[in-house]
Amino acid sequence: MPEKLTPGVWGVVATPFLGSALEVDEPSLVRLAEHYERIGTTGLTVLGVFGEAARLSVEERRTVLEAVVDAVGLPLVVGVTGLATAPVLDEARLVHEVVGDRLAGLMVQVNSPDPQVVAAHLNAVHDATGAGIVVQDYPDTSRVVIRTADLVRAVRAVPSAVAVKAEAPPTPAAIARLTAELDVPVFGGLGGLGLLDELAAGAAGAMTGFSRPEGLIACVQAWRSGGHDAARDAYLPYLPLANFEAQAGIGLALRKEAIRRRGLIMESGVRPPAARLPEALVPQLARHLAALPGEVR
Repeated sequence: MPEKLTPGVWGVVATPFLGSALEVDEPSLVRLAEHYERIGTTGLTVLGVFGEAARLSVEERRTVLEAVVDAVGLPLVVGVTGLATAPVLDEARLVHEVVGDRLAGLMVQVNSPDPQVVAAHLNAVHDATGAGIVVQDYPDTSRVVIRTADLVRAVRAVPSAVAVKAEAPPTPAAIARLTAELDVPVFGGLGGLGLLDELAAGAAGAMTGFSRPEGLIACVQAWRSGGHDAARDAYLPYLPLANFEAQAGIGLALRKEAIRRRGLIMESGVRPPAARLPEALVPQLARHLAALPGEVR
C-alpha cells in the first residue's frame, strides 16, 4: 500500500495568471513553488481549489504540473476536480503521466453522503492508478455533505487512503473523531483559520493556501516542541490575516493579492466566476500585511 503522508504543512499552490486573458504565468508559478520549498514546507498540493483547477483546461493543468515538478524536489499531492469515477480517472492519467513517482497522493473529493459509494469510488481510482488517496471532505466545493461517522466508515474501507483533508466545519470536532477512529493522518485546511484548534484535536498539520505559510509552519513546529501555549504564541501574529482571508466569496482574490504583494507572483487575477478583490478592502489588507513578522524570502 502507498505510504501515508508525512505530518507537517503541505502548501496549496495558487495558479498565477497574467493579463486580461488570464493566461497561466509559469515564471510566477515556479517562483512561488520555490518559495514554498525554501521555507521548509513538507510538500506541495497542486491543482487544488486554491489553484483554481476547475477553471483550467487539460493543457493548462499539464503546464502547471510540469512547471512545479521541474521547479522543486518536494513530494506532491495533486487534486482532481471530478466527482464521478470516469472523469476523475481521466484527470488521474494526466497526473500519473507528468508527476510519476513524485506523487505522494491523489486528492479526491468525497462524492456522496453514502460511505459505500464513496469507498467504491476511491477504491476504483486507486485500482486504476495505483495512487495513494487523499480523501478530501470539502462540502463548500463539492456540495456533498457526509456525516463524520460515515466518512470514518468510508475511509476504513479504502486501504490506499494516505490522508484525510477535513474541511467540513466545525473542523476541530470532525478532526477529533477522525483521528481517534482512523489510522491515517488528518490535515486541516480552510486557510489555516482553525489550525490551532485542529492541532489540539489531533490534526497532523495543515494543507491549505494561506498566503503566509510561514505562519502555519511556525505554529506546527511550536506545537511539536512546546505544545498548545507555544503554538498559540507563534500563530497569534498571523491570525488576523487568516481571518481576513477567510471571507466568503473573496478569499481567493484576497490571498492572491497578498501573495502578489510579497513579490512572489506578478499579478493577482482570478478566473470567473471567482469574485475580484473589492478595492475598498485594499487598505485593510495592507494593514494586516504590515503587522506581520519579518518574511523569509
